[in-house]
Amino acid sequence: MIIPYQELNAETLNNLIADFVSREGTDNGFDQDQESRIQQVIGLLKSGEVSIVFDPQTESVNIIPAKEAQHYESMINHS
Repeated sequence: MIIPYQELNAETLNNLIADFVSREGTDNGFDQDQESRIQQVIGLLKSGEVSIVFDPQTESVNIIPAKEAQHYESMINHS
């Protein structure tokens, strides 16, 4: 399920993104502080390049490229 970032309150959105940018494997190769990385992800959400998705099976939330999110959403809707 795609979760529109605009529907999350600011604190929840910030915490979700902070968790995302602190995960292993999300290092972008630049020496940026966490706040800069959070702002970068917010920009990607606003531009529509990435989406927030909720997986009901694992009850987890992730941020993925928007094209993948749309594909994921269509797979769930056709299950």
